[in-house]
Amino acid sequence: MAKINLKGNEINTIGNLPEVGQSAPDFTLTKTDLSDVSLAAYKGKKVILNIFPSLDTTICAMSVRKFNAEAGKLDNTVVLCISRDLPFAHKRFCTTEGLENVVSLSELRNDEFSKKYGVRIIDGPMAGLMTRAVIVLDENSVIKYRELVPEIVQEPDYEKALEGLKK
Repeated sequence: MAKINLKGNEINTIGNLPEVGQSAPDFTLTKTDLSDVSLAAYKGKKVILNIFPSLDTTICAMSVRKFNAEAGKLDNTVVLCISRDLPFAHKRFCTTEGLENVVSLSELRNDEFSKKYGVRIIDGPMAGLMTRAVIVLDENSVIKYRELVPEIVQEPDYEKALEGLKK
């Protein structure tokens, strides 16, 4: 279990992020068209997992916008924006914002992602949602960088995440 903060108040996650150097656990999540996709679908590409509580918060929305802007500049890289928001909310947000460089994914049908990656919040007012984290994978789904943002109301370190693509 990892300890994080929500506005200075300590809360906990269900586990810990997988370690750098490990193979990323496979998962199945739901896209905005309601089809399911697994990590295996992105084999051969570098992957940024942008994990967050909800698109309906300012910091989460900012992270999706920022990664969308950066993703358009990256070769052979896909950015997966992952939360427990419904696929409809992901689609509405990306359509309204004009975001086309990220893939929005929901834990709609299968809740194993947040357990395998240790990002499910288990107590406090956001219990059941995912915490804020970024995980960077190479073309073989090996973890090259990870960040569990210690304070949920802070943005991730975009620069370090993008540097992780070069490792």
